[in-house]
Amino acid sequence: MPADVIHSNLIYPTTILINMGTIVIAIGGNAILNPEKGDPQEQKRLIDTTAVEIVEIIMKGYDVVLTHGNGPQIGNILAMQDECGLVHPQPLDVCGAQTQGMLGYSFQQSIDNRLKEKGINKQVMTVLTQVLVDDSCASFVNPTKPVGLYYPEFKARRMMERGIRLIMDKKGYRRVVASPMPESIVEVEAIKTLVHAGIIVIAAGGGGIPVIRKNGLLAGVEAVVDKDLTGSLLAAELGAETFLILTDVEKAALFFGKENQIDIDEMTVSEAERYIKEGHFGKGSMEPKVLAAVRFIRSGGKMVIISSLDKAVPAIEGRAGTRVIM
Repeated sequence: MPADVIHSNLIYPTTILINMGTIVIAIGGNAILNPEKGDPQEQKRLIDTTAVEIVEIIMKGYDVVLTHGNGPQIGNILAMQDECGLVHPQPLDVCGAQTQGMLGYSFQQSIDNRLKEKGINKQVMTVLTQVLVDDSCASFVNPTKPVGLYYPEFKARRMMERGIRLIMDKKGYRRVVASPMPESIVEVEAIKTLVHAGIIVIAAGGGGIPVIRKNGLLAGVEAVVDKDLTGSLLAAELGAETFLILTDVEKAALFFGKENQIDIDEMTVSEAERYIKEGHFGKGSMEPKVLAAVRFIRSGGKMVIISSLDKAVPAIEGRAGTRVIM
């Protein structure tokens, strides 16, 4: 008979797990907070819902490493800084660290609660994660990555007078920042140690805190790193077999949003690269996810699954999502 786990004066039966290997799960920031209508209560509800799916995957025997986006969340921080003249604005790397702590705390608590409900005696830990980037990247000279809220022209002009770069983007003006490629994860060895100890790790949130090395020392830079590309790098460096990308659509598609849309159940790396060249995937939405999938498979990974937040378990079981293979 399995031993019991005592927690908060309650007794839970211990669930025995069979190890299925490491899976890295990347969750989109937009999937857990609507950038225009979202609020903290909605974010908590969506994180709690996601935690149920994650615990189901843990119960299947996977060592889970979780990473997440931070687009709407860092956008809110930047907007508050823009509106408040009483404090000095923090640089982007510090804002990224703030979102890592905030979202890491929320995921960590929610997953821990769901684990205890299922009788699983595992710890969850958030690792404040730095990601090395190349400071010679062209995006530092010509930033093009839109972040944050949409601003009306009169507000945008005042911001540009203060040296903030903005572009016209669909519904208004948006701030643009550098978005260099991730090269390595500073804390990867610590993350490996935690995973090997059976701890569920939340790491590299928001694509990681972008840093460079100057004379051997680390320094933060004004940039954001794509979370899917960092997730791909994290999965490769951990030797994970599977990389699961959860977003707000169930499958990648050709001719997305058109009458002749074709949902993709499975595609090879070569097919994915061809579809990217043909322009099938949105630059700021699906394309980075497919690029991350290609990068992971080319680095030795076996499979990438792209699906929606509420289809995580069916996607793992092969009943939902788009699978990318060699």
